[in-house]
Amino acid sequence: MTSAPPARRAAVLGSPIAHSLSPALHRAAYQALGLTGWSYGRYEVDEERLAPFIAGLGPDWAGLSLTMPLKRAVLPLLDEISETAASVQTVNTVVFGPGGRRRGENTDIPGLVAALGERGVHRVERAAVLGAGATASSALAALGRICEGEVTAYVRSPARAAEMRGWGERLGVTVRTADWSEAHRALAEPLVIATTPAGATDGLADRVPQAPGTLFDVLYDPWPTPLAAAWAARGGRVIGGLDLLVHQAVLQVELMTGKAPGPLREMREAGEAALRGATARQ
Repeated sequence: MTSAPPARRAAVLGSPIAHSLSPALHRAAYQALGLTGWSYGRYEVDEERLAPFIAGLGPDWAGLSLTMPLKRAVLPLLDEISETAASVQTVNTVVFGPGGRRRGENTDIPGLVAALGERGVHRVERAAVLGAGATASSALAALGRICEGEVTAYVRSPARAAEMRGWGERLGVTVRTADWSEAHRALAEPLVIATTPAGATDGLADRVPQAPGTLFDVLYDPWPTPLAAAWAARGGRVIGGLDLLVHQAVLQVELMTGKAPGPLREMREAGEAALRGATARQ
């Protein structure tokens, strides 16, 4: 009689975390891959609780997904970090190896590239990034792979501007910074990546030009954002946060389970269903 494989666990951590779609995506992947002994949870964890939480995990844990504010707070707790994650000092995935060894990965960067490629965006001459912070630095790293020319980052403070220029130097991306008051100028670029919180770009919706290029708005709830709706109405290509979430989660599943390729279609369908359910409950 063949014994069942040992149970494995994974989860998403962050604060706030109740809105996360990650459990729906990963559980759908486990079902599609036939991983009956796998479970995926969701835990409210802030920076102060992160170290004791990780220290208390047992050998049945395969990995963690991390959202804000933990993507940089986790760095001192890792045994090793991938080259991609090190390039932006941002980790959204922890994979546990033999002896509980903790390896930090970043699937946001290749997820951004994959989501753009799925919609036919493989190379651009120029681009703009709206906002700063961990997601913006990952956007710069992704643009380093597909953008041939200058990236303009629109930010709200000189400190943020200096930070984005620093990331550009580190990543080998030519970054020019501009004040947020000029953000409407970004809308004329071939590719715009909006990394800002909900509501931040609403004032730009009535400034979208005719026949715009591609907008990648990393938000997924509420969706569409006013900017994304206006962009689509004027005939532009729109990529949403669910696209990013699914593509980076596919890579997380592959890293944690060792099964590739991850089930993109099933995970996207699960994410769409979860969003519809969340909207119905509001």
